[in-house]
Amino acid sequence: MINVKDQVYAALRKKLGEEIEITDSYPKTWSSLPAVQYVEEENRVWEHTDGKEQKAYCRYRIDIWHNASTSAIALQVDDAIAALGLQRTGCGDVDDPSGLKHKMMRYEMIIDVHTEQVYSVD
Repeated sequence: MINVKDQVYAALRKKLGEEIEITDSYPKTWSSLPAVQYVEEENRVWEHTDGKEQKAYCRYRIDIWHNASTSAIALQVDDAIAALGLQRTGCGDVDDPSGLKHKMMRYEMIIDVHTEQVYSVD
């Protein structure tokens, strides 16, 4: 298993700056918008040889909430996450009962747990 959550957070923070709330849990307050949530949805063995894990499959979900538009932030998120080698596998607007604009994005990668070299999923 490999943990790349810190790298995902650092990339988002660098790209989005300090003024945007970025959290790995559901946002605690809605008084500060926009808000970005990043979640590791899956982290599993992709390749196992010589009695140990060689490569891992990781999938991340990024949710963006805003009271205006999520589009500009989604472009920044995509730049930040793609720079890590993750491949965007989905992006779409979500009908949110709160009335806020909500966009959900998904990213996947295969990563060598020893060298951290990233491979495309397909």
